[in-house]
Amino acid sequence: MTLQVCIPMKNDYLERILTAQVYDVAVETPLEFVPNLSARMHNRLLLKREDMQQVFSFKLRGAYNKMIKLSPAMLKRGVVTASAGNHAQGVALAAQRLNCRATIVMPVTTPQIKIQAVESRGATVLLHGDVYDEAYTQALKLAAEEHATFVHPYDDPDIIAGQGTIGMEILRQHTGTIHAIFVPVGGGGLISGIAAYVKRLHPRVKIIGVEPVDADSMYRSLQEGRRIKLAQVGLFADGVAVKQVGEETFRLCRDLVDEIILVDTDAICAAIKDVFEDTRAILEPAGALSIAGAKAYAKRGKIRGKTLVAIASGANMNFDRLRHVSERAELGEQREAVMSVSIPEEPGSFKKFCAMLGTKSITEFNYRYADPKEAHVFVGVSVRNRDEAVKLIKSLEKSGLHAEDFSDNEMAKLHVRHLVGGRAHGVKNEILYRFEFPDRPGALMKFLDSMSHHWNISLFHYRNHGTDYGRVLVGMEVPPGEKTEFRAFLDQLGYRYWDESKNPAYKLFLG
Repeated sequence: MTLQVCIPMKNDYLERILTAQVYDVAVETPLEFVPNLSARMHNRLLLKREDMQQVFSFKLRGAYNKMIKLSPAMLKRGVVTASAGNHAQGVALAAQRLNCRATIVMPVTTPQIKIQAVESRGATVLLHGDVYDEAYTQALKLAAEEHATFVHPYDDPDIIAGQGTIGMEILRQHTGTIHAIFVPVGGGGLISGIAAYVKRLHPRVKIIGVEPVDADSMYRSLQEGRRIKLAQVGLFADGVAVKQVGEETFRLCRDLVDEIILVDTDAICAAIKDVFEDTRAILEPAGALSIAGAKAYAKRGKIRGKTLVAIASGANMNFDRLRHVSERAELGEQREAVMSVSIPEEPGSFKKFCAMLGTKSITEFNYRYADPKEAHVFVGVSVRNRDEAVKLIKSLEKSGLHAEDFSDNEMAKLHVRHLVGGRAHGVKNEILYRFEFPDRPGALMKFLDSMSHHWNISLFHYRNHGTDYGRVLVGMEVPPGEKTEFRAFLDQLGYRYWDESKNPAYKLFLG
């Protein structure tokens, strides 16, 4: 008779999650039904309220589960980590509880609210780099120099298992059928842990990751079948601004995750507003990512009558971001249409135009006299959905008023709405470019120094959006014979740029 020995699988995450030590610092957060958004989505949406943890994020689960397992000697030498903010707070809290020294390397773009929260728990904060990956490299170097333990934000089995306790709680809190669980994805630790637990017990539940369109490292990696590294990432959802996902998290996601959905900044802003209207809680951009993804998934697949779960992963929101969120939320929900309308420059035209809008509310109206025959009006109008905006424009055209939809025109939404009427007579050979750069102290002055050249700047517009990108619109007089020199100048400038010289919004309002 042969004795069969059961050998445990490598990284058996079910056991790891069941034995994870998180509840010394974490609480079992509510799985909350949101009635208003559920009604609009025609599905039953439940939010896993990880924003209600004492550090306002799920990250303390993995950090504590990792650090509680360190030996007394390792704790005495201290820990080092890199984080955009939420993992840092988890490590700082765990270090405070375990009487351990902690050094946190954070990108310089990290919201001040997160830096202050880390320092208030006794950890040392070092700012380095514009994005997480640069902070990560510096933290590894520091850990080696100090012989300290590096606590990885996501690519560690103990971190993954700690985050996986969220999946365990969801299945315990909701015993009915769940169609899909939506999870924000940065490095992949959260979705890996949830997927490892849920798929082991309920393999038919879909696990769907959500990433910003400008930080889609997991999406691209799964598409190509290998880990890829992004050249740059967007900063608005800083909690998921990761250029490359982890090795272990990629392995787990490749095997367990059903799909990754991409959403833009407007959709994230709309999701923040949706959650606020149902709960009066204000999520950070990364924290609202899963809600935006759930909405996009339901709309795309015409899903109705299902139970969907979204992880509200964090609420460490900088107050100065709320202005940007407020401006873009209505556009993200497609409840505002931004358009240009050309009307006769004669008495009564504006009144006639407003009458055509009926009961629709005008959210913005920009106009300046420029032509004796025709007036170009930049207008924002409240609508119920995109279809209503399309019908409105058709109605205006039918009445003889030329209208053009700018709701998807980035330059129009970011700049032109604030510059309508800014025509400059006598300007020759003007070209228009839009630039982006990481917004941090001194960034605008650095940009201005870079722009020092012999070409005359004929237009300049900049608006600060907290810790999002710095966005600049620049008009310059460049003679046709110097276009080659100008293109060389752009290439060595080092900033992302777009040629907007043929943009219809520019031609109507600024050219």
